[in-house]
Amino acid sequence: MKRRTAVAAALLASALLASALTGCGAGSAVNDLGTVARGAKGSTVRVEVGQGERFSLAVAENASVGDHWSLEAVPDAKVASYISKEYRGDGGGTGSGGTSYFVFNAKHAGTTEIRLRDCWRCGGAATPATEESRRESGEALFQVTVK
Repeated sequence: MKRRTAVAAALLASALLASALTGCGAGSAVNDLGTVARGAKGSTVRVEVGQGERFSLAVAENASVGDHWSLEAVPDAKVASYISKEYRGDGGGTGSGGTSYFVFNAKHAGTTEIRLRDCWRCGGAATPATEESRRESGEALFQVTVK
């Protein structure tokens, strides 16, 4: 019985390690980012894609300086569906940052607006706690048209 328990524990540990390693970078859940549209705080970007296409909304993110981008609200489900948030480091080492990609599938013809928000140094809170954090936080707006 002890041997079975040890084997089960080893298998569980292996599964947990594998799932932890696939959270970002080359082991991400999504390898195909599709058409990529880049945005930034204070920008409005128009995106045109065809029905059935995958597309990603990209923003520079560096958690080591306080960036934390999130999807403010899901788009009109008839037009596009949200898949996941993926992060790719820029390869510059610890603290150098990278890009977050919010991945979607274009569904039916129409338009929708997608807002991404960077809550700068919010520490997991939904709203900035300091004046500096309020000043540095912001949104990137994407106006998506599916043809």
